[in-house]
Amino acid sequence: MSNFPPCPKCHSQFTYEDRELLVCPECGHEWRATSESEIDDEATKVVKDANGNALYEGDNATLIKDLKVKGSSSVLKMGVRVKINRIVDGDHNIDCRVDKVGEMMLKSAFVKKAKSA
Repeated sequence: MSNFPPCPKCHSQFTYEDRELLVCPECGHEWRATSESEIDDEATKVVKDANGNALYEGDNATLIKDLKVKGSSSVLKMGVRVKINRIVDGDHNIDCRVDKVGEMMLKSAFVKKAKSA
């Protein structure tokens, strides 16, 4: 018997590895073989706002200072609400939607978590 996990779709025990994917020969389902440590790293990734509060996808936040929009002459004023769509890796770690402006990426240091309505 193999050391591979059973198929998540049909629960077949006859899975095999094909490069970086696991394959089920019975139903044809393919999935990535991720270790539990990789899943734990994603779950423990925490982004904090300017006040040290944890930010999550779906949260609302407000800007704590005026920000110039790169490549434009417009300025985002302090107090503008943003809706956090995703938390991403990198320097600008919040992918969000800004009211009356649109989608953009911001640094978490320039926002504070807004109270839920």
